[in-house]
Amino acid sequence: MNFIIKNLDNTFLLRLAFAVIMVMHGIPSFVEMSVIDFGHGLEEDFGFMGIPIAVTVKLVHVVSIFALLLNKYLKPLAVMNIIVFIAGIIMIHGHYGWYVVGGGSNGVEFNFLLIFAFATFLFPEGLIKKVRPSL
Repeated sequence: MNFIIKNLDNTFLLRLAFAVIMVMHGIPSFVEMSVIDFGHGLEEDFGFMGIPIAVTVKLVHVVSIFALLLNKYLKPLAVMNIIVFIAGIIMIHGHYGWYVVGGGSNGVEFNFLLIFAFATFLFPEGLIKKVRPSL
């Protein structure tokens, strides 16, 4: 019971939302085996190692599901996901522009949001630590 209470901290809703997003980004890719197509696309665009890179990206998403729900390893998880999202912007989404929908499609805005939301796990106290006044 203590684990459940501890797990329902001030980051729970964000972690739950991330876990749902990671389920939808990771699990269907392996079930449908579209991760292979993703890898072939990477190989066409960037040369070699497309399938291992694609599988690694999707494994980061799948591992993230459990880590987020268990409230464990959030800092290394955040770093790995931020790297994946930045690479996604550079390699795929950047040339589509900003918008995911509306003024365009497949753009960077969703990745941008995810990068900064995952960064909250890297800086749980904020960017500047508050100094507690002494009594």
